[in-house]
Amino acid sequence: MSATAVPIPAGIRSRFPSLEQTVHLAACSIGPRSTAMDEALAAMLDDLSRPGFWSAAEEQVTDARRRFARLIDAHVDQVAILPNVSVAAHQAVSSLRWRRRRDLLTTTAEFPGVAHVWLAQENRGARVRWCGPRAGRVSSTDYLRAITTDTALVSVPAVTHQDATRLDIRRVTDAAHAAGAAVIVDAYQAAGVMPLNVDALRCDYLMAGTGKYLLGLPGIAFLYARHPNGPAPALTGWLGRIDPHAFDATRLDFPAHARRLETGTPSVSAAYAAVAGLSLIEDLDLTAVREHTQRLLACAADRLTRQGEVVDLARSVDERGAHLTLREPRAWAMAAWLEDQGIAVAPRRGVVRIAVHAYTDAGDIDALCDAIAKYRIKSRSGTPIGASR
Repeated sequence: MSATAVPIPAGIRSRFPSLEQTVHLAACSIGPRSTAMDEALAAMLDDLSRPGFWSAAEEQVTDARRRFARLIDAHVDQVAILPNVSVAAHQAVSSLRWRRRRDLLTTTAEFPGVAHVWLAQENRGARVRWCGPRAGRVSSTDYLRAITTDTALVSVPAVTHQDATRLDIRRVTDAAHAAGAAVIVDAYQAAGVMPLNVDALRCDYLMAGTGKYLLGLPGIAFLYARHPNGPAPALTGWLGRIDPHAFDATRLDFPAHARRLETGTPSVSAAYAAVAGLSLIEDLDLTAVREHTQRLLACAADRLTRQGEVVDLARSVDERGAHLTLREPRAWAMAAWLEDQGIAVAPRRGVVRIAVHAYTDAGDIDALCDAIAKYRIKSRSGTPIGASR
């Protein structure tokens, strides 16, 4: 742990006063409110009331870029700022020509906002290939078996969004590069709860956003490009210029760094919040955070299983992200009832996702398990679930 790192979870938990009223187990969907975010948004409003607001906002964007680059051990000129990972994915893939190599390898476990961008490339000549089972966990081995000399791009989530499968990115990138393919990583479900080093991963692109474990707001995504001075992207905007402030409508020039991939003005509030969230993450030892989250997940899985719940958690700790899934046909009803009890989870079709972070403690897990046991009693007794108070 570094000299500036805070204890887990006590030190970081004190920065989230909202946790005094709410058990927040939904960071795989949205992070909780923090004092840092409150202060950042208050600062934004103060800046808005004074001359020079746009300069202040641009400084926040620059700071967010710098902090994210440091988080993943990249150079700041390798990081572009975009509104979401769908746009980031498009920017990474739009310059590919899909001629001799046509295959874009992905998985049905890919987040739809990324997978749909890949499917749209079929209109440009790409051929999307799916690896792994249609239902069930995808594995790194599934990717290794599917990579061929026809593969142009391999898209691999660092952690899958539904069942939190953590994939071995380095194995996949080594195999892909050996076959002559590039690799793009969606790290949205990984950034902020585990170490990420792009040189160690050897990926060509990496995407992440600020609205989940990075403890900011939706509206900002980062795109790392190992070699940013490539072909011009199909989509651009005024920030993708060598000198955006030249405001020259007649000149389309691209800088020799990742900002060539940028488009228009990003969400200003999300930029302020991104700096706040990243500042919190910087105070943490992410190796310790990962160990902490894995202990909590193991505890939650054990207790829920003993209560009779069906829990989906990878067998190996190395294959786990920072959430688990509880199988529940009426996932939205359970999540709504838990919300009424002051517990935030993240439902999806047929599952309730339970996410932990550095601020989560054992008391949160106890509160969740007790509430689910109470929910089951009410369900079996025929008590209307909505009548919980």
